[in-house]
Amino acid sequence: MHRVIGERAPSGIDGELARSLLRSMVRARVFDERAVSLQRRGWMSGYPPFEGAEASQVGAATAMADEDVLVPTYRSNAMQLARGVPMADILRFRRGFPEYGSGHDVPVFPQSITIATGIPQAVGIGMAATHRDTGEAVLCYFGDGATSEGDFHEGLNVAGVFDAPVVFFCENNGWAISTPEPRQTASGTITQKADAYGIGRKRVDGNDPIAVYETVREALSAARAGLPVLVESLTHRRGPHTTSDDPSRYRDRASFPEWRTADPIERFEAYLLSGDVLDADLVQSVRAAVEDELDAAVQEAERATRDPEDLFEWAYAEATPALDRQREAIREWLDRHDDPYGNENQNE
Repeated sequence: MHRVIGERAPSGIDGELARSLLRSMVRARVFDERAVSLQRRGWMSGYPPFEGAEASQVGAATAMADEDVLVPTYRSNAMQLARGVPMADILRFRRGFPEYGSGHDVPVFPQSITIATGIPQAVGIGMAATHRDTGEAVLCYFGDGATSEGDFHEGLNVAGVFDAPVVFFCENNGWAISTPEPRQTASGTITQKADAYGIGRKRVDGNDPIAVYETVREALSAARAGLPVLVESLTHRRGPHTTSDDPSRYRDRASFPEWRTADPIERFEAYLLSGDVLDADLVQSVRAAVEDELDAAVQEAERATRDPEDLFEWAYAEATPALDRQREAIREWLDRHDDPYGNENQNE
C-alpha cells in the first residue's frame, strides 16, 4: 500500500502541491459541514456527508488532467469541488435540480444515486475516447458497497477486454451503510478482484492526499496507455451514511487502525507543519474565505425555480398517452392555484 505521510519527510514533497491539496480539503470540509446544517433545517431533503474522505477525493481529483472525465456518485462532492464544479451547482442538485445551473464546462457527469450504475457508463465513455483517439482518461468513483453489484463486475470485465482508459476508484470506508466489508466479500482486498479481469491494481492510504494523488496519477497514465486500473483508497466515513442514518447502532471505530480513523485534515496539517511547509494559520484563513463563498453559493442555489412540466421532459424520447394525460392534469391543477410550489417565496 502506497503511503507518503510517515514514510517521506515533508522536505521531500512538493510544497506548493501540498498546500493546494490542504486548501481544497479544508474547502470541502466547510462545504460538507454547511450542507449538513442546511439539511437539518429542512433546506434539502437529504444529504450524504463525506467527512473523513477529503484526502481521498481531493487527491484523486487533483491528479486528473484537464480533459479527463469524472464519473461521480452521490458522496463525491469533495471530488467535484476539487475538480472545479461550482458549489451552487452541487447545492442545486441536492435541492432536486438535475441540471448544472452555471453551465460550467468541467468534464464531470451528473452524480449517480443508484449504486454502481456509473461503472458501465464510465467504460463506455472510455471506449468512446479510444475510438475517437482523443487521449482523455476516465476516473470512475464509487464506494466499497458498489463492488457487490453486478455492474462492477461487468464493467471491469469489459474494460479489461477492450483496454478501456478507465481508472476505477473505489473509496473503501469499510461500511456499505451498515454492512461491514467482511460481509460483502471473502477477498483479502478489493483490489485483488482486478486480477480476474486482467486489469491493473493499486492500494493506497486514502487519508494521505499526496499518496492518493501520486497513485491516481500513475493509474491514469497507465489507463491512457491501454491498461485500466482498479484503485482501492482506504479511508473512513466519520459521519453517517446519510443524514437519515445512525451509525452508532452498528459501527465499531475500534476495528480500524488509527491512521485510517484519524481526521485527514488534522493529520496532513500536522505533517506539513512539522516540516515548515505551510503557515500555521492557513487552515483558519481558508475556512473564513470558504464561509463567504458558501454564503454566495447558497443564495445562488435558492434563486433557482422549478417548472413542474420538467417532470415529463426526459422520461421518454416520445411521450406516452399516459404521460400526456398526467401532464395535462398537472397543467389543469396549476391553473387553479397561484404559485403552488412556493417558488416566489422560497428565499424566505
